[in-house]
Amino acid sequence: MQGNPIIGSIFMYGAIFAIFYFVLIRPQQTQRKKHDEMVRTLKKGDEIVTNGGLVGEVVFIKEAGTEGGSMEDRVTIKTGDTRVVIERGRIAKISRHTAAAGTSSSATG
Repeated sequence: MQGNPIIGSIFMYGAIFAIFYFVLIRPQQTQRKKHDEMVRTLKKGDEIVTNGGLVGEVVFIKEAGTEGGSMEDRVTIKTGDTRVVIERGRIAKISRHTAAAGTSSSATG
């Protein structure tokens, strides 16, 4: 009779872990993979927002190692009249404005 409560509590802890895994851990892993893929496809001319809220346009990407798209790569961005160097992994959001830049120049000229 003493074995049944132990099996029941093990089943309960397993069910709680499964709930945490499918509600918290797995969605966070998929979100991290999507973010890493987005940051690896970064290219010159993209408009980015950093984790600190800095908004700028990518001017130059200096890769740190031999593998392409490392999170330690240095990215030079232009924000206003200033150029800032940040790590690729600190980029929160990327918006590609290549088409918008073409329409704004045709509207002025």
